[in-house]
Amino acid sequence: MVLVAFEGASPAEKYTSVERRHWAFQPRAAVQPPALRPPAQHPIDAFVRAKLAGKSLRQAPLADKATLIRRVHFDLTGLPPSPADVDAFVRNRSPKAYEDLLDRLLASPAYAERWAQHWLDVVRFAETDGFEYDTHRPDAWRFRDYVIKAFAEDRPYDQFLREQLAGDEIGNTNQELRTAAGFQRLGALRKNAGNQEVASSRNEVMTEMTNIVGAAFLGVTLGCARCHDHKFDPIRHTDYYRMQAFFAPVWEKDLDLGSLEQRSAWEAAKKEHDAKLKELRGQMKKVVDGEEKGRVLARIRDLEETPPEPPPAVFSVGNDFSKASPVHVLARGDYQNKGARVGMRPLGVLLPDGGAAEWPADLKNPRTKLAEWITSPSHPLTARVLANRLWAYHFGRGIVVTPNDFGRMGGRPSHPQLLDWLANQLVDGGWRVKPMHKLIMISETYRQSSTNDAMAAAGSEVDPENALLWKYSRRRLDAEQIRDAMLAVAGRLNAKAGGPSVIVPVDSELVGLLYKPAQWAVTKDVSEHDRRSLYLLHKRNLRLPIMEVFDAPDLQTSCARRESSTHAPQALELMNGPFANDLANSFAARLDRDARTPAEQVDLAYKLAAGRAATVKERALGVKFLATHPLSEFALAVLNLNAFLYVN
Repeated sequence: MVLVAFEGASPAEKYTSVERRHWAFQPRAAVQPPALRPPAQHPIDAFVRAKLAGKSLRQAPLADKATLIRRVHFDLTGLPPSPADVDAFVRNRSPKAYEDLLDRLLASPAYAERWAQHWLDVVRFAETDGFEYDTHRPDAWRFRDYVIKAFAEDRPYDQFLREQLAGDEIGNTNQELRTAAGFQRLGALRKNAGNQEVASSRNEVMTEMTNIVGAAFLGVTLGCARCHDHKFDPIRHTDYYRMQAFFAPVWEKDLDLGSLEQRSAWEAAKKEHDAKLKELRGQMKKVVDGEEKGRVLARIRDLEETPPEPPPAVFSVGNDFSKASPVHVLARGDYQNKGARVGMRPLGVLLPDGGAAEWPADLKNPRTKLAEWITSPSHPLTARVLANRLWAYHFGRGIVVTPNDFGRMGGRPSHPQLLDWLANQLVDGGWRVKPMHKLIMISETYRQSSTNDAMAAAGSEVDPENALLWKYSRRRLDAEQIRDAMLAVAGRLNAKAGGPSVIVPVDSELVGLLYKPAQWAVTKDVSEHDRRSLYLLHKRNLRLPIMEVFDAPDLQTSCARRESSTHAPQALELMNGPFANDLANSFAARLDRDARTPAEQVDLAYKLAAGRAATVKERALGVKFLATHPLSEFALAVLNLNAFLYVN
């Protein structure tokens, strides 16, 4: 779409050359890797080593193969390698052994599951509404499966974004595209006596839709301009509402997947259910006796918490232009304090000088046009934001340390030329992600050791956060990796993929805190409880203790990066928690079955949990421990080792 000059722009809406000068709003540079002597074999290494040389630093030696395969497995699949995988890789002398390993893991289902979790963090995926009621969204799991499928297929990122932003406009009857469009309903939703069309609720819904586009796709804190001009970035108050105008006609609209028989059966069951409720509520008004009133009230609550299961559907949205919300500039974001009405337009600072006209109000597919603007190959933000996210997940720190904020208050890029080079590689490669993984992971920068004795003192002094990558940063596993790795080493991981989410048992006191405890209906098939954490119910008002203590996000807002805190409840959960102790028993049973002597059991435990054999000292301590303690306690101790919980 051609953007014409907007002569009517007020001075407040025009953008100065200084505002447009910020690095993130500039076009990507056509950079080339620095020429080094001796030359680097990989472009990434050239960029990184040039920066290090300026600080009189150099990279660490390459990690050993056992360390590397464990690092790669957790990075790409979120799971530990098997002892057989480690042995085979260590013995493989082929010059293509490492590349073959990457190709195999990138093609595995576990890769798609692991990297889907990263995207679900960014878009704050949840299967409940949040707030007081935290009502469940029975079909929201389909969005999770859509994301997994997209990563498995290496769907081009520009297409991936278009499908989520405008899938319903692109293919209104296409189940997968409608599922993708469910992205716009992932935010928390405040219920007001079941009425979602009141002005305050509608304002909150549209705010959620607008803010996530800024954070997830553009890497800007767009939401800061909701109440006034952005305090730091050149994003005007009017910019915010012009972006919001693209979502004015968007409403909840599921795609029914049920058969006629299913629909008829549900309607009949619902009619009967509602009639019983009406009858009981009528009785409630007539009952005088306190005990009898309590019994009737209990029956009412039971019925309210167990409505008939509706037919399957796609959790999605659709346009209804007859109900399009008029979008006004709201003073302080207050829906009752309306200013001028505005129409659709992308961020002014990224448009031609002098601003640009609002886009036609009669656009039939407004979000498709917005998506085309966001995914334009020349857009200065989109490719940079994704390249930075990929880098951050591989190194624990982004080139821009604030992945959701490329603005003035965000981090400055540690390697700006490298970031542009990576973004250019992404676009030139058709926006495909798998080649980007390989490009990054083949570099010596990625393959270096997490220890650099030669540079330890200087590196710690000059670059204590290792932003310049003079070594690989040792990292603790995140919450899902810890839980899934525990299941894997215990021999209990259920590799089943996809489908409705699983609800596992938790302490009754936690369930009792829910508005409706009946929401936490534990999945009856016990084998389902051992599935990957990705497939557990993403409930906003209840997180599993092991997930919460290890910094899993709260699902309320976009999680650009996982924090890694260290505190006492983590040790308490791993030592005393029922989940850890249950898996320690299974781990012990596996060791008892597959190894004969205490020394062999110690070695196998380390191979499974740490990806290597026990050292001489570790073996001696383990054998000594087993002489006076049961195997289950040794297994529990191994699950608490840094060698299990950290990746070097």
